[in-house]
Amino acid sequence: MATITTTDGTTIFYKDWGPRDAQPILFSHGWPLSADAWDAQMHFFAAQGFRTIAHDRRSHGRSDQVWDNNNMDQYADDLAELVEALDLKDLILVGHSTGGGEVTRYVGRHGTDRVAKIALIGAVPPLMLKTEANSGGLPLEVFDGIRKGTFDNRSQFFLDLTTPFYGYNREGAAVSEGIRQDFWRQGMMGGLKGQLDSIRAFSESDFHADLARFDRPTLVLHGDDDQIVPIGASALETVKIVKDAQLVIYAGADHGLTQTHQDRFNADLLAFVRD
Repeated sequence: MATITTTDGTTIFYKDWGPRDAQPILFSHGWPLSADAWDAQMHFFAAQGFRTIAHDRRSHGRSDQVWDNNNMDQYADDLAELVEALDLKDLILVGHSTGGGEVTRYVGRHGTDRVAKIALIGAVPPLMLKTEANSGGLPLEVFDGIRKGTFDNRSQFFLDLTTPFYGYNREGAAVSEGIRQDFWRQGMMGGLKGQLDSIRAFSESDFHADLARFDRPTLVLHGDDDQIVPIGASALETVKIVKDAQLVIYAGADHGLTQTHQDRFNADLLAFVRD
């Protein structure tokens, strides 16, 4: 397995596919998943001539399960260490959901010297939590419920979460038991402590200042029936902050659109990176 060891001694697993001398695309996964969530995209883009990389966030997948430092700043710093260890340049950053927060915080903390383009997919920025200044966010009780479900019966909660995640509760949805089981498999590979900490990281992190530092072409792609990260407090606010961001909305699409709308998504992302 390919790994790096961060400055705080944490082992981070990553995949690295395609030609090493090609332009790199780095994919950052959502909660509670792993790099495996991007397998189809990694294969597709490697076949198109790109170098594709995806890592397991600390305490997720095959990376070390750590007790401390499961927070957005550390996720971004881990990403920076991976980028530097592989000496990635002219990099395309793609983040889904929590991964979109990780990518955004990376820009906020480490800048865009190595970055060519950024794609935020169903991403959590600028802020998921409802506050006085963010009335469109979700109440704290929603995230407390996620914490309780994860702690009380993580296995069942993850399996049940696939229903709204992929829009399987909508009329006419084509339910894939394989996708549901793979989501469960990836989730159960991670560590409970890190996954619980990550709920706070993705829900309470404020990315307004990070988004203001974006100075590269940016794609903001979101489903308007996303039941996990509602579009109103996320994508529609992000494009108000990131200058000249390209907004693409999938009508009726769910949070897991990279899988439920895989061919369309791959084509749209390819058009963006090649533009």
